[in-house]
Amino acid sequence: MDAHVDDRDDGDRYRAPALDKGLDILELLAEQKGGLTRAEITKLLGRNASEMYRMLERLVARQYVVRSAGGDRYSLSLKLYALAHRHPPMERLISEAMPLMQRFAAQAEQSCHLAVYDRGNLLVIAQVDGPGTWGIAVRLGSRVGLIDTGSGRVMLAFQTAEQRTQMLAEHTAVKGEVTIDHTALEAACERIRTAGFSQKDSQQIFGVTDLTFPLLGSSGQAIAALTCPFLKRIDEYVAPSLDETIALLRDIVQTMSMFREPSAYDESAAHTSP
Repeated sequence: MDAHVDDRDDGDRYRAPALDKGLDILELLAEQKGGLTRAEITKLLGRNASEMYRMLERLVARQYVVRSAGGDRYSLSLKLYALAHRHPPMERLISEAMPLMQRFAAQAEQSCHLAVYDRGNLLVIAQVDGPGTWGIAVRLGSRVGLIDTGSGRVMLAFQTAEQRTQMLAEHTAVKGEVTIDHTALEAACERIRTAGFSQKDSQQIFGVTDLTFPLLGSSGQAIAALTCPFLKRIDEYVAPSLDETIALLRDIVQTMSMFREPSAYDESAAHTSP
């Protein structure tokens, strides 16, 4: 018997119509920038209107799909993006990043941490302390603000406008988060995109300058943000300067990008677009 016939038989034998409908909707919405109405989804998929209604309601309830403010259009949420970051490729990213982060910490004599987007804010997935007596570090596993941190603003800056809107819609303020209006935030993101990184005084701790670079996928979207909370020495010890630290951090991010295999991480970043 022909092997291709066997493959088709197996595909028919194990069909799950309800699952197929849900996957069809997700795949269709993944290709749309502005979302689709229920009527448009029904027409494009050639499905029955009532079954599309039930499926969309379940996808919304499970937060894979979101409605527009007017309630008439549907688009993908970032839940698939967040789930993808729990996948083994993220473990590979961490394993490749850690030696480079340790090298940076030793050379710059500063700490650093790597964060990814997760459910409306940033999640710290790797952290390395500086070698000196003094330092500041963000605890591994911490959730940091999307709006008022270097990590969050860099992650926002290097996304498409549509995905930035979704990220902000999913955002919930963390403890002590400093608010900022939309116009000012967009202006900050534009400055970061122009500079290629973020340099800003910390809005959490006095005397710290946050330096953040994006780790970009092949589409130009940030899949992670590497931050150094820079502390300036004021005694007689001569440590690497702010400019030297920026150069070291830039080199580390560029090296991480060369080591990273785009196919391993960019699939999740493609759902999102200092």
